Amino acid sequence: MPIPREQREACLGPEGSAAHVIRVIRMIQGQWKLLILFRLYADPSIRTLQLKRDLAGISQKVLTQQLRELAGHRLIERIDFGEKPLRVEYRLSEMGRELVPILGAAKGFSLRHPN
Repeated sequence: MPIPREQREACLGPEGSAAHVIRVIRMIQGQWKLLILFRLYADPSIRTLQLKRDLAGISQKVLTQQLRELAGHRLIERIDFGEKPLRVEYRLSEMGRELVPILGAAKGFSLRHPN
């Protein structure tokens, strides 16, 4: 029995469920973004240098790029203190804090279904 067109559009249409989930996946897609988000969840506010130390193997260029993309998606906030030498910190935005339980649910799903 075919799925009614309305249900198919609700799932697969341009404003359907799949499109919204794909949008979220694209926001967090990348080798370092999830690690950055979880690190910021662990600390309310952190400087770039500390993030670089905590994420062994990440280059400054890639860290800067990933932070800009996460800020562009409004998942994190960049706080510039306007001081010399430059002092910048990052923290999860309200939207980023809202995403953390969803990521936790994904972890739970992975633990329940290891293969």
